Amino acid sequence: MPSATIVWLRNDLRLADNPALHHAAADGVVVPVFVWAPEEEGEWPPGAASRWWLHRSLHALDARLRERGSRLIVRQGASLPELTRLVAETGARGVAWNRRYEPAAIERDRVVKAGLAEARSHLGSLLHEPWTIRTGTGGPFRVFTPFRNAVARFGEPSAALPEPPHLSAPGSWPASIPIDQLGLAPIRAWHSGLAAQWTPGEAAASRSLQEFQERVSGYQHDRDHPARDTSHLSAPLHFGELSPRQVWHAVRQADPAAAEPYLRQLIWREFAHHLLYHFPHTPASPLRAAYDRMPWREDEVALSAWQRGETGYPLVDAGMRQLWSSGWMHNRARMVTASFLTKHLLIDWRRGAAWFWDTLVDADLANNTLGWQWVAGSGADAAPYHRIFNPVLQAERYDHEGRYQERWLGGRPRALPIVEHADARARALAAYAAVRNSGE
Repeated sequence: MPSATIVWLRNDLRLADNPALHHAAADGVVVPVFVWAPEEEGEWPPGAASRWWLHRSLHALDARLRERGSRLIVRQGASLPELTRLVAETGARGVAWNRRYEPAAIERDRVVKAGLAEARSHLGSLLHEPWTIRTGTGGPFRVFTPFRNAVARFGEPSAALPEPPHLSAPGSWPASIPIDQLGLAPIRAWHSGLAAQWTPGEAAASRSLQEFQERVSGYQHDRDHPARDTSHLSAPLHFGELSPRQVWHAVRQADPAAAEPYLRQLIWREFAHHLLYHFPHTPASPLRAAYDRMPWREDEVALSAWQRGETGYPLVDAGMRQLWSSGWMHNRARMVTASFLTKHLLIDWRRGAAWFWDTLVDADLANNTLGWQWVAGSGADAAPYHRIFNPVLQAERYDHEGRYQERWLGGRPRALPIVEHADARARALAAYAAVRNSGE
């Protein structure tokens, strides 16, 4: 049997523009493998909504592989032992994968690479490696605009790699467990809203990208209005059903003049991964050390009201109910709801990050960390501490017809506000001022 390459798939569940798969296919026989090892994700194994998406995306990937004469081999257990066994079972020349940048994933990849005789990793989930973008003194960036300017000096991303038209199969396939055996699908039937909203998989992601190409000209205006459509590409990008290069070039081609606001969001995604790579402690600790002294409140009743969408502020509650029902929330609503938790309620941003992690289908450690620290004022390029979103004014400005609030609140009774805006704002300003006065 010709020597094979094992392609270890993780958050790159696609055939097109998949460097590890592309180069392995050019070399000969390919054995695509997914290893379910949530214990190797450190403190951040996939949450419930992410597991739902992953379950369906794996099925979709297996179907696409079978159309090309291949299949997805699924294993469960520690990655290095499973990959080592697969090398022995297939006689593979080595293992290839596309790099990940979360702290636990970096450590796992280091261990795997050291334990295999032949291993090769590729850039596949970002436009640029996090270590290639440097300040003038050679360090990491902490402010977005200089980071974006540094990225611009690299020019346009290279072209996306084509999808392999055919994948050479081994003479005999190694053993594989059923995807359903991984226990990713929800046991309780809470996920009907997710199924109504989303179709995971590369084919559906490509359709979403095509649909966004048709409306990209309105993105700059629509992106701030939660009742209007945005790209809906965050989950496909997180799971690697689309690559950022594919998205970049498709949006640029659709409307070069109108593309910039969205391409800026792709660079913001790069910035999030840049920060996570260089400051791996930030999912659990503030980047700005002074905010370790923030007098966060322990208020489980208020936290529960926020989670259920019962704060008494319609825009906040609509956002939180959209999240629970669909596994997603418009970015404007994300900012308003996060600001409400951290500033109106003075509840630790890490409590909110954990809730988003479990309920978002696009839960991404880099983006989630940057977003919450930005709102809380404790991270890189953070919002000014005195910026406290007024949820009533935000609703009047960005949902003045009430369509978003009506969709997600309907005729359900509105709770009384659990806190008055003026009082909450004054309390937050005093707390933040005390932290700032204590010094970094």
